[in-house]
Amino acid sequence: MNAHREQLLLLARPVYVSLLASVAAGIINTVWVARLGGPAVAAVAVATTTENVLLGIALVFGSGTTVLVAHARGARDPGAVRAAVRGGWALWALVTPAVVACGLLGREPLARLVLGGADSAALPLAVAYFTLSMPGMAVFFAQQLVDGILKGTGDTRTPMRLALLSNGMILALDPFLIHLCGVQGAAASTVLCRSVALGAGLVAVRRNALLRSARGAAPGESLAVSLRRTLSTGLPMSADFTVRQAGALVLVAIVARLGVTAVAAYAIAYKVLYLATMAFYAIRQAASIHTAHLRGAGKDERRAIGRQAVLLSGALGLTAAVLLAVTAPWIMAAFGAGPGVAREGVLFLRCVGPYLVLLGCLIALGGVFEGSGGASVLLRVTVLGTAVQLGLAYALTGLGLPGVCLALALAAGVQCALAGLLFRRAAAQEETGVSSPVRAG
Repeated sequence: MNAHREQLLLLARPVYVSLLASVAAGIINTVWVARLGGPAVAAVAVATTTENVLLGIALVFGSGTTVLVAHARGARDPGAVRAAVRGGWALWALVTPAVVACGLLGREPLARLVLGGADSAALPLAVAYFTLSMPGMAVFFAQQLVDGILKGTGDTRTPMRLALLSNGMILALDPFLIHLCGVQGAAASTVLCRSVALGAGLVAVRRNALLRSARGAAPGESLAVSLRRTLSTGLPMSADFTVRQAGALVLVAIVARLGVTAVAAYAIAYKVLYLATMAFYAIRQAASIHTAHLRGAGKDERRAIGRQAVLLSGALGLTAAVLLAVTAPWIMAAFGAGPGVAREGVLFLRCVGPYLVLLGCLIALGGVFEGSGGASVLLRVTVLGTAVQLGLAYALTGLGLPGVCLALALAAGVQCALAGLLFRRAAAQEETGVSSPVRAG
């Protein structure tokens, strides 16, 4: 097996398990809350949607620290490792109090906004959930940073174990605390279990050999410089995530033009697609870490990593496309979809294959950009691709959900072509000694 492919798989498998564990816990959490009625489900949905948005903020210091620690590890520079860790914690300490304070002070207007302004039975439940979950963001953000530090050292297994610990405890405590405290019990369970996992993560950081050896090294730069480097490295990755999330929300509004049946089918089918897209993002993280570890090894190494990442993710996308096309009727039946929703969902799952393959290639190649310092270049590709996607989706809704699938595939194709062109151009510039945007960011 190709050495780069083997390393990518070694790094990606634990990341994928972590993502699956989080999704499984969220689904089962919803099942338990559903016993409290529709308003409770709506309240928890508001909170989880808000958390997805706030994850974009956490990526600034989480992903930024991952890349900087990985660069320092590749350079065998303990001082740079220490500086990267200090910068991550400094940015966490700067951002977290502001997010928690704003979330607590604005929890009722925020709940009204996400609920569409309706003064329904869900509103006080959502506010009650936010009362506990917003202070818990400090724990959630610290978890993301600890995971990012460990991943930067090349350890993706410990974050996987921490995710399994946290989500496993949530599954065990949810029924008990929800029964005692209702919706607030779900929030308390999440914060408590994440706190236990964070404690275990901090112990793992102290025991990590690379981080332990760097603890006594001189950081080599001021704390303010480390903070700014973390911000400049992580901000494009955070913006990329935010643009994609915003695009996904607008796409739902476009699909809504086709009617309630189409929206329901799209919502179910898109949840199923997470099984594939999470694998793509696991390979992306692996490619980012592996590329950062080998930074300075030369363009041939980055080309080889990019090629293997694209082949792996593309193969996964093709496999997922075939499986979804074959099993679509059973998938929709498993979700209890009615005849109309099932028919539309099966059609979507059978048309979405080309998009999955192209998306897998695009996401995987993005990891090489991130690991080599070119996340800002990738952000421009994402912004353009999202604009193309939404424009085409709006124009092709007359074709129904197949038109939406066509728009997704065409936009992903445009982004793949542009990302590939920029990647090759960066390699050519490096050959001639010109500064590469992929290396320089």
